[in-house]
Amino acid sequence: MISMKILDINNLSVRYGKQEPTVKNINMSVNSKEIIGIVGESGSGKSTLIRAVLGLLPKGTSICSGDIVFKDKNLLKYSKKEWQELRGNRMAMIFQNAGGALTPIRKIGDQFIESIRSHFNMSKGDAYTEAVQMLEKLRLPDAKRIMNSYPFELSGGMKQRVGIAMAMTMEPEILLADEPTSALDATVQAQVVRQMMELRNNFNTSIIIVTHNIGVAAYMCDKIGVMQQGELVEWGSKEQVINNPKCEYTKKLLAAIPELEGRNLASRESADIEDKECNKAV
Repeated sequence: MISMKILDINNLSVRYGKQEPTVKNINMSVNSKEIIGIVGESGSGKSTLIRAVLGLLPKGTSICSGDIVFKDKNLLKYSKKEWQELRGNRMAMIFQNAGGALTPIRKIGDQFIESIRSHFNMSKGDAYTEAVQMLEKLRLPDAKRIMNSYPFELSGGMKQRVGIAMAMTMEPEILLADEPTSALDATVQAQVVRQMMELRNNFNTSIIIVTHNIGVAAYMCDKIGVMQQGELVEWGSKEQVINNPKCEYTKKLLAAIPELEGRNLASRESADIEDKECNKAV
């Protein structure tokens, strides 16, 4: 079956102020229901790239060349109103500090229900049930208590999971995730990854996940891009990048992945074992 292309990034360059571009001539495409991993060290331009896709670059940052085409429409020509309609509804983002976007003086439940009802035509009761179910899927204990809590009453990891739950509940066509699991312990990381993959399977959601952990990318992604100093130095299917890397930098990243009982954690065998462990945790 031929997958439909949903996003095209063509010769994209981004710069801060009047400096030389920090993201340089990026080319990649994303198909419907495809999971793309963007890996690389801090400062390689990963986060800048996906912020550009959603039109959320910091002030003073600009796209100096290229196009971002979403379903045959160039996002760089969108009006402010068109961007507002796109974000959340058709394209959502999970930030590295997703919990930081929560309003501190409003209860989690009020914020979550309002977010759901702004995108779906449903009653407050149905929105409440939907929110509780998503929190439970992300292994948050006593979801009803969390709905009745203020953000300051939750730990950093719990707020992160709430932020992830809110983004995933929107069932976007594309989900952009910027280091979504970096603040979470290993068990919860596995569950968040699993839920993202279920989002893809259940709603045909395409996902671009930014991570410094090539092992996570090897586990969940269909294609992997490796960034170094603002350039996409490697791009291909997961099998190509993991088993036959062409770039020396990619080889170094793979060599840095730890082994468990003699198995490299990026291998297919290890991924299958990890999947079984994740199933047990659900």
